[in-house]
Amino acid sequence: MITLEVKNLSKQYDSDNYPAVDKVSFSLSEGEILTLVGPSGCGKTTTLRMIAGFERPEAGQVILGGKTVSNDNLFIPPEKRKIGMVFQDHALFPHLTVFKNVAFGLIGRSREMIAHETNSMLKLVGLDRLVDRYPHELSGGERQRVALARALAPRPILLLLDEPFSNLDADMRIQIREEIRAILKGIRATAIFVTHDQEEALFMGDRLAVFNQGKLEQIGNPEIIFHRPATRFVAEFMGQTDFIPGKVLQEGIQTEVGLLPQKVNLPVGEMVEIAMRADDLSFEPKKDGKAMVLARFFKGALNIYRLKLPSGQIVHAYQPHTFNVPPGTPATVYADAGHDLACFYEGIAIEIN
Repeated sequence: MITLEVKNLSKQYDSDNYPAVDKVSFSLSEGEILTLVGPSGCGKTTTLRMIAGFERPEAGQVILGGKTVSNDNLFIPPEKRKIGMVFQDHALFPHLTVFKNVAFGLIGRSREMIAHETNSMLKLVGLDRLVDRYPHELSGGERQRVALARALAPRPILLLLDEPFSNLDADMRIQIREEIRAILKGIRATAIFVTHDQEEALFMGDRLAVFNQGKLEQIGNPEIIFHRPATRFVAEFMGQTDFIPGKVLQEGIQTEVGLLPQKVNLPVGEMVEIAMRADDLSFEPKKDGKAMVLARFFKGALNIYRLKLPSGQIVHAYQPHTFNVPPGTPATVYADAGHDLACFYEGIAIEIN
């Protein structure tokens, strides 16, 4: 069952040199979580707001639950779209208790139904013991769960979450995203989640939609997006990637860090770029090494090393936290991926044979 279809959705603001959203199309299946991810100003929140009905598109179509809610001739207002929304700042009423905040979205129903649905939602998010507290008496994670319960209480067709964890500290952010994803999957909610955080996007989404300058660059499951990026931008944004020049040979691709035994449909002699992440490279300190260790960044369980290749190219490599090499040490750097690496020709991914 398809819950949402977005067809050629576009939005232009007068002050912009390019469209905020440019002919974006995708669909969302029932029970699926789709993450919209990209840098600030890429169009992901504007897309979300057009789906919600807070922004009117210049062109395109939004079909929700099989019914058109927006096209060139029709615009259904947000309150009639049966969409739930969780905002970055929670948007809770400070003068209302937890119970009354959640019950607010059920105004117009019977008292018994309001009580039943509100209590059910608070139990679902694990806050049934805090019904009489006020928002200022809650932690950031608890406030976020109240906001989620309020959005889910009217049983929306679609739930939209706009950077909902950005105001939480790092540890709480990890904990609450695990809890909320488990809740959403447990009730088979259909949801769109907006974030600029790559790690969060990979964790939250059944599929990811990567935006860049108003365009949808690639959509797919997290593994495809990470391991098989369709464009250079996706590879760079989704993985702290270095790009190394390579020359196409009969037997593979020759790079400064060794021959990659992967073949592409390009003539011998063509130049390409290889996406190299820190886990794809390794190095050994050697007196006669032609590369140089520039810096070490201690990350607790591991070190990240910045290295300069003989050409001047800068790359990064992971090593265990026990492997300590001082800056200025000569080294030999080599590819150590154990799998084919993404290869780009004029910014577009090339299929590996």
